[in-house]
Amino acid sequence: MLPGIGVFGTGNIVKVVVPFLREKGFKVEAIWGRTLSAAEEVARELEIPFHTNKIDDVLLRRDVDLIFIICSPNLHAQIAVKALGIGKHVLCDKPAGLCQGEALKMVRASQYYPSLISIINHSLRFLPAFGQMRRAIVDGYLGQEGEITVCDVRVQMGSLLHDAYDWLCDDTMGGGVLTLVGSHVIDLVSHLTSQRAVRVHGVIRTFTKTTDHVNGIRHISSPDFCTFQMEMSGGALVTATLNNHLPASFSQEVLICGQAGHLMVRGGDLYGRKSSSSKEDVIYLDVEDLQRGGAINSTAATAIPRPYMKGLFKMIGALREAFLPVEDKRGWVKEPVAQAATFEDGLYVQAVIDALKKSNANREWVKVNVITEEPDPDPLLSAAVRRSAISM
Repeated sequence: MLPGIGVFGTGNIVKVVVPFLREKGFKVEAIWGRTLSAAEEVARELEIPFHTNKIDDVLLRRDVDLIFIICSPNLHAQIAVKALGIGKHVLCDKPAGLCQGEALKMVRASQYYPSLISIINHSLRFLPAFGQMRRAIVDGYLGQEGEITVCDVRVQMGSLLHDAYDWLCDDTMGGGVLTLVGSHVIDLVSHLTSQRAVRVHGVIRTFTKTTDHVNGIRHISSPDFCTFQMEMSGGALVTATLNNHLPASFSQEVLICGQAGHLMVRGGDLYGRKSSSSKEDVIYLDVEDLQRGGAINSTAATAIPRPYMKGLFKMIGALREAFLPVEDKRGWVKEPVAQAATFEDGLYVQAVIDALKKSNANREWVKVNVITEEPDPDPLLSAAVRRSAISM
């Protein structure tokens, strides 16, 4: 039997995910919102039987066994750790938290309860084109292992902001293109190349500080542009450019070069070319239709780029398979979601983000340091986080 689901969040992604969860046979039993009115509005629209603005009211429900955390990052660690502690499975949106300390708490909770599913929503791992790309790399399309030389990623899209001031406008609350899109890129590159960043250099900028809807005493601090480089553990060099200045548009290209050729994913299609060939190979074309009988809110769907949405749908399909009974085993097994990003992967991504922010501030290359112990709290950072929470 599939577990009942409790959802934390009321944004566009929730309005897309809930109908698809039902299509896959899941029951969405409860929803949490930052305010009771927000939770009530979405619960009514999506016909969810229970809504609340109290975290424990969802976590302690007996009909909820799987938690979807799709709210502001400042709450990710708190909800995930508590959910695992009372025996709930967790799918958490990216990033894993606001800092490595929070991500580390999530890692330790997942290690303490290894029988529970605990994964991060880095959905591009499940996009078929990237699955094919990773398989091609493993099979030697680019050459032997360790011969990957360059990876170039370019993401062009519109603003991530809403029409009102919220956590997306605030860098200290986890808003901005680096955390929301860059986290996907950082995770994806490591997943494809089987390498991790050793040193990074980044430039992060906030060009749009006010809008027609966000002005006055409140200014936007979340970045809308960043470009960064990563030196990987296997010798590859990664360059990435993330740009939020193309209204009503989205394009994403991921190019990986090796000694024997190159592979490129454009949108959801995969192309390749051997160094010895004059012709580009079409390896995979994304022809699968995402239309689902009008069940998904079309306005919300347009706010989520197609590759990310399709990857998320594939991940939910794998999650469903994980809970289906197996003839020779009791309950469920984790194999269908084995390729999903773990909380350990989330900690690594957060370490890279922290290093990129430090690089931007100091204008220098910075070594990536994944912590294994919680650092002493920074009183200035803690105060900033508290002020941000109060402003919500």
